[in-house]
Amino acid sequence: MICAQGFTPLTQFGFSFSLSSPLESQRCGFSTPRLYMVSPISCNYQDSTFSVSRAAKFRDLRLFKSVELDQFITSDDEDEMGDGFFEAIEELERMTREPSDVLEEMNDRLSAREIQLVLVYFSQEGRDSWCALEVFEWLQKENRVDKETMELMVSIMCSWIKKLVEGRHNVGDVVDLLVDMDCVGLKPHFSMIEKVISLYWEMGEKEKAVFFVKEVLGRNLAFMKDDWEGHKGGPSGYLAWKMMVDGDYRGAVKMVLHLRESGLRPEVYSYLIAMTAVVKELNEFAKALRKLKGYARDGFVAELDKNNVELVAKYQTELLADGVQLSNWVLEEGSSSIRGVVHERLLAMYICAGQGVEAERQLWEMKLVGKEADADLYDIVLAICASQKETKAMKRLLTRIEITSPMIKKKSLTWLLRGYIKGGHFRDAAGTLVKMINLGFLPEYLDRVAVLQGLRKEIREPESVHTYLDLCKCLSDANLIGPSLVYLHLQKHKLWIIKML
Repeated sequence: MICAQGFTPLTQFGFSFSLSSPLESQRCGFSTPRLYMVSPISCNYQDSTFSVSRAAKFRDLRLFKSVELDQFITSDDEDEMGDGFFEAIEELERMTREPSDVLEEMNDRLSAREIQLVLVYFSQEGRDSWCALEVFEWLQKENRVDKETMELMVSIMCSWIKKLVEGRHNVGDVVDLLVDMDCVGLKPHFSMIEKVISLYWEMGEKEKAVFFVKEVLGRNLAFMKDDWEGHKGGPSGYLAWKMMVDGDYRGAVKMVLHLRESGLRPEVYSYLIAMTAVVKELNEFAKALRKLKGYARDGFVAELDKNNVELVAKYQTELLADGVQLSNWVLEEGSSSIRGVVHERLLAMYICAGQGVEAERQLWEMKLVGKEADADLYDIVLAICASQKETKAMKRLLTRIEITSPMIKKKSLTWLLRGYIKGGHFRDAAGTLVKMINLGFLPEYLDRVAVLQGLRKEIREPESVHTYLDLCKCLSDANLIGPSLVYLHLQKHKLWIIKML
C-alpha cells in the first residue's frame, strides 16, 4: 500500500495515467496534471445535447466492475444511475460555471454512488484533474465525504503522485500536488511522503529525494503523522533511515546536518536517526582499524605512520562532534521523554570510540533521567576504563558489583581483567586474577595464559618478578597450574640457582 489506513492505489483498479508536461495551472490555484484519455466513459454528443443510451450506460458500469470497483459500483447500482449523473458530467465538462455551482444545483439528484463516479470520471486520462479536486472540495463543505469516498480520492491522488515521479517531472510539481491536496481538505498522509521518497530512491534519483525533502520542509507542508514507534517520524528522518539501510551512514549524518544548518527544521526524530548513523559509522570505522592493525601485525601492510594516525583521530573526532551537535538539538527541541534515548545514543558513540570516561558519564546521565542501562554496558565501559587506567572512573563503576550476585560479580571482574590485558597493564591484571581466585572464581584459561605471558615480557623489572612469582604461587595453590621452577643463571660463575614454587 502506498497510503495509510489501508487505502488501495487506483492503479490496482485497472486505470492507467499519463501526465502532460508541463503541468497546467487550473482554477482555484490548483496545479494538478491535465490527463489524456485512454478508456473514458463513452458519451455521445449530438447538437450540444448530452444523451446516453441505457445499454451504453450499463456497458460503462460493467467496465468499472471489471476493474475491481465492486466496493463502489455493483450490478445492483446500475438502476440507481439516473440521467442527473450524466447531466452533471456534461455541465462540469463545459466549464461555463464553477463546479461547486453545478453540484449545488444538482445536489438532490446525485446519490453517493454517482458522486463517486464523478470523481472517477474526472480522474481518467483526458479529463481535467482539477475538477476532481473541486468536486472533492465541494463534498467536504457539504459534509458528504464518507469512508469509501475518502479512500477513492486518496487512491486517485496516490496514482497521480506516482505518475509524476515516474514521469520524471520536476520535484516542485510533486510538492505542488501535495499542497493542492491540502488546499481541498485532503491532508496528505505521511505514507504518501514515504512513497515519494522511496520511488526516487528506487529510481536512483537520490538527489531528487533530498531536494523533495527540502521542498516539503521549506514549504511547511502539513501532513498526517503516523505513530512514532512504527514509522520514521517525518520526511528527513525517513530519508536518513533509507540512507542508513544502504550503508551510507556518513551521508545520512551530513544530510540531516545540512538541512538544519540551511535554516530548515527537520523533525526531532531525524536527529536520533542521524545519531544512530554516527554510532554505526564509528563501529564500522573501529572494525576497519582492527583489521588494519591485524594486517600490520602479520606483516601484510606497514604500520600506520604519524600522519595517518592523526587523520584517523581527526575523523573520529569529527564524527563524535557531529553526534554531540545532533544530541544538543534533540535536547533543545525534543520532549523530556526522549532524553534517555539521547544519552543512550551518546553512550554507544563513546563506547565505539573507546572513550571510557565520557561513556561512564553517559551511564550516570541515563540513570538521572530514569533510563537504566543494561549491566553489560556497565561492564563494557569498565573494561574500556581499565584499558586506559582511568582509576577514578573504575572505582565508581566497581562500587556497583559489591552488592551483586556472585555470577554477576565474576562477570564484571572478567571484563575488568580483559580490559587490563587489552591495555597492556599486566601487573594490574595479575592482581585482578589473584582477587578472583581468592573470591572463589575460576578465571578463564586464555585469560590466565595472557597474563602470564604478558608478565614474562616484563620479567626483567623487579616489580614484575615479584608479581609473576606471587601469581604463579596463587595459581599453583588453586591447582590451576603445576609446580613452577624458577631459575637464575650466573654466567660469570657458571652457576644455576633453581627454586621450586
